[in-house]
Amino acid sequence: MPRLRTDDPKARIQQVAVELFAERGVQQTSLRDIAERLGVTKPALYYHFTSREALLNSLVQPLVDDFDAYVAAQEAAAPLAAQDLLTSYFDLVYKHRWLIQILIRDLGVLTELKLVDRMFEWRARVTELLIGPTPAFDAKVRAVVALGGLSDSAVMFVDEPLEALRTAAVAAAHDCLRPA
Repeated sequence: MPRLRTDDPKARIQQVAVELFAERGVQQTSLRDIAERLGVTKPALYYHFTSREALLNSLVQPLVDDFDAYVAAQEAAAPLAAQDLLTSYFDLVYKHRWLIQILIRDLGVLTELKLVDRMFEWRARVTELLIGPTPAFDAKVRAVVALGGLSDSAVMFVDEPLEALRTAAVAAAHDCLRPA
C-alpha cells in the first residue's frame, strides 16, 4: 500500500485508518487503535471525525463519486468500443484497489455503508453498455465474468506492473465477451 506524505492531519488519519483496516479489518479497528497508531489522543481524532463510520464514509465517498461520474460519463459517450470501456473500467477499479480490497475482506462494511445496491447498479449499467439492454442469457453471463474478472485482476495483482496487468486483464475480459 503506498504511503502518503502529508502535513494534513485529516489525510494522515485517513492513511493510518486504511493501513489498520487493511491489517485488521474495519470491524476490528477502533478509533482508539487509530489514535494510538498516530500517537494522538482519541479526542484529537474526534476533532476531525466524529465516529469510525464518519471516517469510513470519508474514505468511501471518493470511490462513490468516481463510480457515479464514470458510469454517467460512459453512458453519455455511448456507444463505446468494448475494449475502451473495459480499459477505462479497469483503470477506475485499479485507482480504488486498496479500498476495494478492504471492503471485500470485510463484506459487512458494504452493507453498513449501504453500498451493495449501488455497486450492483454500477455493474448493471456498465454491463448494459457492454452488451446492450436486452442481451441473451449467455451474453449476460459472459459480461459478468468479464467485469468480475477484470475487477478481481485490478484488486488482486497489486504488485504487478500496471501496464502489463492492464493489458492482460483487459484482453482476458474482452475474450470473455466473445460467444463460445
